This record gives sequence, C-alpha cells and structure tokens, in this order.
Amino acid sequence: MDAPQSKSRDLDKLLLRSGNLVGPGFFPGTDLRDDIREYVRVLVVGAGGLGCELLKDLALSGFRNLDVIDMDCIEVTNLNRQFLFRLEDVGKPKAEVAAKRVMERVSGVEIVPHYSRIEDKELEFYNDFNIIALGLDSIEARRYINGVACGFLEYNEDDTPKSETIKPMVDGGTEGFKGHARVIVPGVTPCFECTIWLFPPQVKFPLCTLAETPRNAAHCIEYAHLIKWHEVHGGKSFDPDVPEHMKWVYDEAVKRAELFGIPGVTYSLTQGVVKNIIPAIASTNAIISAACALETLKIVSGCSKTLANYLTYNGGEGLHTKVTEFERDKECLVCGPGILIELDTSITLQKFIDMLEEHPKLLLSKASVKHGKNSLYMQAPPVLEEMHRPNLSKSLYDLMGRVEKDTVHVFGTALKNEEKQSSLTKLRIVFKEVDGVADMDTAILRVSSKRKTPL
Repeated sequence: MDAPQSKSRDLDKLLLRSGNLVGPGFFPGTDLRDDIREYVRVLVVGAGGLGCELLKDLALSGFRNLDVIDMDCIEVTNLNRQFLFRLEDVGKPKAEVAAKRVMERVSGVEIVPHYSRIEDKELEFYNDFNIIALGLDSIEARRYINGVACGFLEYNEDDTPKSETIKPMVDGGTEGFKGHARVIVPGVTPCFECTIWLFPPQVKFPLCTLAETPRNAAHCIEYAHLIKWHEVHGGKSFDPDVPEHMKWVYDEAVKRAELFGIPGVTYSLTQGVVKNIIPAIASTNAIISAACALETLKIVSGCSKTLANYLTYNGGEGLHTKVTEFERDKECLVCGPGILIELDTSITLQKFIDMLEEHPKLLLSKASVKHGKNSLYMQAPPVLEEMHRPNLSKSLYDLMGRVEKDTVHVFGTALKNEEKQSSLTKLRIVFKEVDGVADMDTAILRVSSKRKTPL
C-alpha cells in the first residue's frame, strides 16, 4: 500500500527545489517552508467575498499566522458568494466568523480577527505584519491602507528606498466577471495612488433629476442620500459605515420609490449605490484570490519572480487575462520620499496643523500628527485629544526632539475629486534655523509662520 501523500506536497514543489524563475534571495529547503509557517505574519484586509477566499487560500498555502480585519456584519445577501458564512451567522462580525471557519478546516493555522474600522487601528498595528493582502470593495479604503503602508517607507540620502522599511501589499478586486490582482512594493512599483486614474469616476446623477423626475431605484436612493438626509439632519454628516444611517436612507428611498411607482429598491442595492459597490461573483473571487495568494507566497519566499505588476481578468465573454507593467510616479505624494516642508524652529504644533489645511498639495483638515512612534496630536477619540492638547502650544521643533530634519505622518480629511476622504500623508520636515542643515533644493515648498510661497 502506498504511503499517504504529504498535505504540503504541492507547496514543497515550489519551496524545496530551485528553478529558472526564482528570485535572487531564494534558498530552497525545509527551513524556508518552516520559517514561513512560524515567522511570517500576513494581514488580510476585508472578510467579504474576496477576503473569505484569501483567508482560505493563504491558510492552505502554508501561512500559519494570519490576521483579518473587517468592520461589517454578515447579511443574508452575503451567503450566495461568501462561502464561510451560514444562515445562523447573520448579524455576527464577518472577521470573527471567517477566522473561526478557516481554523476549523485547516489544522495548525492561527487567525486573529479584528472587528473594527481600519482607521481605528494604530499605525504600529499595521507595521507588525510582513505583508498586507487587500480584499476590499472600496477605493477610499484602498487609498487609506496604501497610505499606511507607504508611510512606513524611508529613503536613503540618494532617494532610494530602504529595503527594511518596505511594506509590500497584494491587492485584489472584483467587479462582476472582471477582476484584477496587483503587487505593490512601495518605492519600487507603482502604489495605488500612482495609478488612481485606472478607476473610473463614480457615476453622478443631476440633482434636478433626483429631486423632480426619478426614473429608477438608484435615483430614489441617491435622493434620500444626497438631498433628504441634509434636509432632515442639517449639518450632521452621513456615515455609510453606520448601519443606522444606511437603514434611514433605505427607508426614505423606499418611500420615494412608492411615491413614483418605481420598483427595485432593496437594502443591498442601497449599500451598493451609496458605497459604489458592484456585486461580486464567486468564481471571479476564487480566480483573483488564487492569484493574490500565489503572489503573497512569491514575495515572502522568492520562489519565483513576482507579477510585474498588474494582472487583469475578464470572464464576461470567454476568458482573457493580461499583465501590464505600469510605471511608478516618481512625484507621487504617497509613495515618494514625502512632501518637503521647511519650517521655523519657533512654529507651534497648532500653527503647523493650520498650515496643513492651507497647503495647496495637502488641503488636510482636522489633522492628527505622528512622529515616529510618538503621537504628537490626535483629533479623536476625545480622551486622546484631551491628552495631547497641551502639545498644541509647544514648538514642533521641540516635540520632534530638536532634530534638524525628520519625517512626520499626518492623518486627516482631504478634499479629493470634490469629495472629503480620509488621507494619510508623509511629510519631510526641515527646520531652517538649525546649524548644519544644507541648503534645500529649489523645488522645496517653503512654509513658515509668516509666508508660504514656492521658491
């Protein structure tokens, strides 16, 4: 009788022997396989249709230390494509149920679930992982995680990235029968912001149509979202991630649809219109997830050359895949060396935060500021804001340890494409009254307490 085959036999073919396409740092052997199982930590962002597939594929690919973060709870409409969930799971956090189900099916894997918003985690939380795998359905969420990962990146004096500060990401996305998988190595390959033009602008409806002549369910939903909400709630901001807010919009959309005899308004459609989400298809999720899991394995092991650097899949009519190598934007404000700002040593943290709102490249309001591992000021929650409030009257130079120049990270709300979005940006601060600081390049934007003009 033949001996039973090893569960890792397919993985061993990649990790235990060399080949013509391996990376320069690849050293095959059981030590590599065991090190991946024991030491490599992967964060999966999103536990929806693509996230469920990613968790399963990564666990079966030899990764034993996984975390997953998602702020949503399971709905009945998820069950047709998010295979880790059951009817009895409706109402429970996606991250917790997905982690539990994968651990039940794959022995030896440890998955830590996080039921929270990605913005609620400290930056150091993300720095604890070797690689981040994205299974998101939101452009804004992708931009935030991209900003976080690029924020860890540091550059040498010659503007080459320091390899030990690179936080790689693998991003997957699906849209019906279409999908993409991409590898993002900050400072080396294009980041998400470098190729933001790949995503078409969100469809906008004329307000006159919404207010006077709605013709379909989407018009009724957008009327409740854009017009009715502000009429009833005044200055209160609508938050699509708050279930009560979304339920209110849905109820108002139903009333509007009934008034005009328009069918088709559902809660899932309301979420899709408001969040610009296109329903996913299980088979597309499986294909894109497999590509993302393979790229994750290739990055951490070097067992093969990684994707260069954007794969597209179209299964709408036949089957078509294509890999495109996009170029990195060397002037990118997110993955580049950072915006250079020259300041007086006397400028206070409060004045610096005010400048961020006026800076033409930032337009950042309600900013929080972090230097290294130290939070200089936090806008929220209230207890942290009160704790850091005394720093506002202190000089930024003193708060940064009286260094000549260094990097800070600022997080707040920025106006992008006429919409307010969360934004995390890296700034290179240079204090111009400190002895020994070299003259800065003429491209630097000089910003001081008295003036702000390009040289």
